[in-house]
Amino acid sequence: MAQKQSFWFTSNGLAVLTLIGAASYFLLMEHRQHLFQFLPFLIFLLCPLMHIFMHRGHGHGGHAEHVDHDQQNSQNDPGYQAGYEAGLRRRNEHDKDRVDLVEDQRNE
Repeated sequence: MAQKQSFWFTSNGLAVLTLIGAASYFLLMEHRQHLFQFLPFLIFLLCPLMHIFMHRGHGHGGHAEHVDHDQQNSQNDPGYQAGYEAGLRRRNEHDKDRVDLVEDQRNE
């Protein structure tokens, strides 16, 4: 089954891209001073757009399948299990050292 070709790669799509490019060029050449005047504000306006498009999918339940898949694979991997257990031991030792340090400071 052949995939449908994207609109932008058809002859109509390439014509639209050419038209957009030409219009942008002439707009930039004719109104350069006006555009440069608002450039700092345009950069600030790009921040929310970049945030939306770069963080899409966060918090919408899209990662639930990955977590189950990762947990299932990690249970079968002895190397992962050994590293995980070593990390837990180090964290427990670190927490224990911190508690001892706090108790020593209180006793002084």
